[in-house]
Amino acid sequence: MEEIKLRGEFIKLGQALKAVNLVESGADAKDVVVEGLVKVNGEVCTMRGKKLVDGDIVSYNGNEIKIIG
Repeated sequence: MEEIKLRGEFIKLGQALKAVNLVESGADAKDVVVEGLVKVNGEVCTMRGKKLVDGDIVSYNGNEIKIIG
């Protein structure tokens, strides 16, 4: 499981996917999120701009990202 340490109060979903290299660009992030391929805390999320906070878990393509504060 990858971890992302927050620098502020949150990170947006698309930025998190790019930060750990699960997607190559913001456009790729938008595509996989809109297609319903990404889960946040076990539920499909189609909002690329969703704000992730401490404790959130993102799942995509067999990978998980944990947001830590």
